[in-house]
Amino acid sequence: MTKIALIRCEKNENQCPLTNCFKCLLEKREGFAQYEDTQLLGLFTCRCPGDSVTDLAGILKKRGADAIHFCTCMFAKKSSNGWDTNEGGFCGEVDEIITRIHRETGVPCVKGTAHLPKGYTPEVWK
Repeated sequence: MTKIALIRCEKNENQCPLTNCFKCLLEKREGFAQYEDTQLLGLFTCRCPGDSVTDLAGILKKRGADAIHFCTCMFAKKSSNGWDTNEGGFCGEVDEIITRIHRETGVPCVKGTAHLPKGYTPEVWK
């Protein structure tokens, strides 16, 4: 069983209950399609400017996270045609944050959960 952790952006925490992220995780769809069996291990909210998120990821690692997924809203924006990466999402530093977390924890990081933009394949830091 693959233990999955999620990191979301504070700018969306009061608007989104992560319903579709959890549903896709359970159904192994979209950003979680590569897994055979999944379990939600935990969830943290990244707070700008992201200084403490590496420590939070370290806690997830200690709890046994096999992968950390970063919610799609961090790098993509909902439009009338679905989700799109062209205008970016809530976090302009998401790639730097993911790189830092992966480098310091060694835990594989995946950019994407639910609502993947058309044609987008989740980027993975291994």
